[in-house]
Amino acid sequence: MVMPENKVVIKFFAPVINETINTLLNAIDEKMKEGTREFTILISTPGGNVHFGLSAYNYLKGVPARIITHNFGSVDSIGLVLFCGGEVRYSVPQASFLLHGVSCAFQNESLDEKDLEERLKSVKIDSDNIAKVIAMNSGLGVDEVVKAMFERTSLNADEAKDWGIIHDIKTALFYEGDEVISIRYRPDPQPLC
Repeated sequence: MVMPENKVVIKFFAPVINETINTLLNAIDEKMKEGTREFTILISTPGGNVHFGLSAYNYLKGVPARIITHNFGSVDSIGLVLFCGGEVRYSVPQASFLLHGVSCAFQNESLDEKDLEERLKSVKIDSDNIAKVIAMNSGLGVDEVVKAMFERTSLNADEAKDWGIIHDIKTALFYEGDEVISIRYRPDPQPLC
């Protein structure tokens, strides 16, 4: 008797940062050891760190499993790169997507010309890599993606489908009997004054 393939749903309701991406990738690793070969990753994220978003994308594209991503709220910024890790991509009807350029924060740093040049080169490389990922996983060219990022473009589900970012719009997120794993970010509580 052939056993049906295990299916796991991972709810990623978090920023794209070290803790949440490591939790996501570890969950996939553990479930793959148990034989799971199909994952649906439900994503709603404000974005986060470019390094972790690009790394997670490359990981999702490289694992020997079928990855489905589904926007269930908003997929913003580097979260769109994570979302593009899905072989098949869905969105609920009321979802949104945000594309924008890469920024670099300076906090009380004294930077000379060489430091500034290095930072600018790094920002440009990150921006180019993000544009290439979105272009490879949509109906857009790299130049179109760069322009959309520069203009801080917001898309609804219908527009994301027209652009080729998603394959279809559907409300159902998972099925009865699917295992659901939740990934949330819980920052340390701030003391009350």
